[in-house]
Amino acid sequence: MREVTKRRWRVALDVLLGLFLAFTVVAGTVETRSWWELAAGLAVVAGSVATARRYPVVSLGIALVGTLAVPFPYGDRVPVWTVFVLVAMSYQAALRMERARPAVVIGGTVALLGVPVSLLVAPDGLGDWGSMMAILVFAGLSPWLLGRYVRVRGELARTGWRRAEEMESRQRLVADQARLRERARIASDMHDSLGHELSLIAVRAAALEVAGGLDDGQRDAATQLRTSAAAATERLHEIIGVLREDAAPVEPVQGDLGELIARARASGLLIDSTVDSELAPPMVARAAYRVVQEALTNVAKHAPGAAVTVRVASTGSQTSVSVVNAPRPAGPLPGAASGHLGLIGLRERVRLVGGTLSAGPRDGGFAVTAELPHGAAPVEETPERREAADDAVGQSTSARALELARRDVRRSLIQAVTIPVALFGVLLAVSGIAFLYQWNSSELPAAAYERMRVGQSRAELSLPERQRSSRPVRGEPPSVPGAVCEYYGTGRSWLDNDYAAYRLCFSDGKLVSKNWFSEGDS
Repeated sequence: MREVTKRRWRVALDVLLGLFLAFTVVAGTVETRSWWELAAGLAVVAGSVATARRYPVVSLGIALVGTLAVPFPYGDRVPVWTVFVLVAMSYQAALRMERARPAVVIGGTVALLGVPVSLLVAPDGLGDWGSMMAILVFAGLSPWLLGRYVRVRGELARTGWRRAEEMESRQRLVADQARLRERARIASDMHDSLGHELSLIAVRAAALEVAGGLDDGQRDAATQLRTSAAAATERLHEIIGVLREDAAPVEPVQGDLGELIARARASGLLIDSTVDSELAPPMVARAAYRVVQEALTNVAKHAPGAAVTVRVASTGSQTSVSVVNAPRPAGPLPGAASGHLGLIGLRERVRLVGGTLSAGPRDGGFAVTAELPHGAAPVEETPERREAADDAVGQSTSARALELARRDVRRSLIQAVTIPVALFGVLLAVSGIAFLYQWNSSELPAAAYERMRVGQSRAELSLPERQRSSRPVRGEPPSVPGAVCEYYGTGRSWLDNDYAAYRLCFSDGKLVSKNWFSEGDS
């Protein structure tokens, strides 16, 4: 359904574009009453719009050949509809053409064919070819380059987004591996601690089995207890022990926070610590140990020399852990950038004891805090919670890179629209100011014109400082042979499309004729 809607929108846009271009053809040819140009222009519009999407090379060829050949030679008139057709078709062809060579070949061929045609047919010769080339460059080449830029940038952005998605998927796999590794470490810890306790039970049961003063039933029960404990130890070794091959613990099972902090101080870290974890259950104490261990490791790696504050406080219901380091006095140690895998695994361990972990910048430094409830069930893992936690520990870097790429594309699009519009506005403003200045400074007062008499010398006349450049193109009386004519404004508003002008003709410094004429007189 969505594809059908898109297709309908495309057809509607093509129809609207064709109607607009057809309107420009009609508006540009009605005044000249050139019916053959009207028919040929409409044929060019229909052919180029109809083939624009499926055959962009053909569409560009029709637009180039048709809009440049139909009105050729140009002479004093440049048809406006050719500019609109070239701009629209060149831009769309550049967006849809995979290769640039066909467009270059077609444009070069049209430009070269214009040379002999201008020399043989055009009244102005190479002047008409120059006019044709100006239209070809500004109405054909410039929009084509813009469309090509938009296409290439779009392809680059799409490639970058695909790459970002691949990186995001790969990063999720790495994060999942870190979580599984932490679970394996927890299972390994359980194997070591429970195996040790079960072994002690089996030893005590064996001692009880050979102890004196027991009847046969009690001794048989001790034997069964010893056998069950040994079997449980073996089964635990078979089920969990295999995990130790890839994820053996790197520190003692019953890690002591005091010893950990003492070792960190001995390595050079400046630590201010307050530790009270006596009320924490074993799994919670183990999680607190891992939080402090990972946080101190990150400080040593990424903020060497920074002061660290460690706070561990246990109550009857939960244990709070906080490790905050000050801003680093020096740069990080050399090596690869952190992948935050330790924090990912740490978050998994905290989640499995029902707690919450947060990690991020604080006051120029970095803070790792955890709330570990006693006796809570593991927190349910949801995609939203995982994404939020990954962002909290600095994950989804490719997603952020993707968002930055999208922001750059949007910024480039805005710039591509606003900068040309702004430049056009500036050019229009400057041209308008120059036009108004020239218009006002070339105006001849009507009273001064009436006082002029044929035969007066030019030095006797009070004339404006410059002549009028925007004057009527029709209705001018025949000029006096051998005379040099000057043109001045009549006081009409520049908003009046029916321009008028005073014409003063001089010969040997004497005024030989003066005329007032306007376009409406033709």
